[in-house]
Amino acid sequence: IPAFYANIVLLNVSNLPFRLQKLKEMFISKFGSVPKFYVRAPGRVNLIGEHIDYCGYAVLPMAIEQDILIAVEPVKTQVVQLANTNSLYLDFSTSVNNIQINKTKPQWHNYFLCGLKGIQEHFGLNNPTGMNCLLDGTIPPSSGLSSSSALVCCAGLVTLRANGKTLSKVELAEICTKSERYIGTEGGGMDQSISFLAEEGTAKLIEFSPLRATDVRLPSGAAFVIANSCVEMNKAATSHYNIRVMECRLATKLLSKSKGLDWKKMLRLHDVQTKLGVSLEEMLTIVEEVLHPEPYSTEEICKCLGISLEELRSQILSQNTQDVSTFKLYQRAKHVYSEAARVLEFKKICNEAPANAIQLLGELMNQSYISCREMYECSCPELDRLVDICLQFGAIGSRLTGAGWGGCTVSMVPTDKLNTFLKNVKKAYYQTNVQRLALENNSLFATKPGRGALVFVEA
Repeated sequence: IPAFYANIVLLNVSNLPFRLQKLKEMFISKFGSVPKFYVRAPGRVNLIGEHIDYCGYAVLPMAIEQDILIAVEPVKTQVVQLANTNSLYLDFSTSVNNIQINKTKPQWHNYFLCGLKGIQEHFGLNNPTGMNCLLDGTIPPSSGLSSSSALVCCAGLVTLRANGKTLSKVELAEICTKSERYIGTEGGGMDQSISFLAEEGTAKLIEFSPLRATDVRLPSGAAFVIANSCVEMNKAATSHYNIRVMECRLATKLLSKSKGLDWKKMLRLHDVQTKLGVSLEEMLTIVEEVLHPEPYSTEEICKCLGISLEELRSQILSQNTQDVSTFKLYQRAKHVYSEAARVLEFKKICNEAPANAIQLLGELMNQSYISCREMYECSCPELDRLVDICLQFGAIGSRLTGAGWGGCTVSMVPTDKLNTFLKNVKKAYYQTNVQRLALENNSLFATKPGRGALVFVEA
């Protein structure tokens, strides 16, 4: 996969696209100078494969049109000045030699600092370039469409370009995955990978260790529609997400111990399957044999592993899961192994394109949603209601997408029913609620696979 200099788009100075021209004018008004380049990173929708990337399993997302766009001017002072076209997000400035990321307050500028710090540390930059940056975003915040990761990726690419460095897309994705963890989210890498590796017209199967992306051609007779529940969920602001990461890690430890593996070295559910050399279906059987559906107390986990509570907290649990007293291991492992199998089946159906492909893919999406709701418990009443409405008005498959607990659904709708579907869902979900009605215009839209991150330079 080429280095990022292959993804630089030269633009005609006298005829910039409208959004870039508007951003340029705002930049000049804000900083009194002209931006030298622009960087764009898209959001994404995950079609299937929820909460399994951090367990080591492949996922199947596509980039969307909505994005983060940043106008940039490198400066000689070693200061980064950040501004946002949205007045709700306050200006921020800091020394590039003293990056402090506040995990307790996941404010917008901290995500930029994650990408900045990741590139600085990768290259060991002693005198990094200062920058003036103006950001414009069209991804609804906290909606499960990866606005935060798109910002981290955009910031990483901004810092790379401003300091005259190059990396491959894969290297950039891996650095931005690690650097987003500075904010406290134990993410798995799907969001950053699709933001850099996406190509127009195709979804991607994203696999890990090593990171690689394979084209997945979606059926032509269906559209994918994103619907925002209008319930915001910020992964870094709650412990829901990291608790699930820990539950999967603890399930990994107990399954490994039961099979005589070196459980202390095992971190992901995928590692257990790999070491045992069995199928996903066989792993589901092993989960049934080894784990019980009742929640595990920390005392029971310690007893199973033969460790003290202090060892559990210091060696296994993350900082923000130290005080959790019970963990559901059976349910989380069941979801992960069954969802991993659904991803592979989804890709197989897309590749083989049988006559009933749309029906088969819809069934997989529906199964994924039920597993997310029942086994992973990452839905919420509004998402449940929205999925029901989408299925009622013609979606063949509908599921939550992103972390859950709010955010968006993604539905597969036959193209000949799309207009009627959009009209009915608007009426049933958005126009019955004043708060949703105010957000209606940006909350329901059909989307196609979009391009990955780009650098724009005026020729």
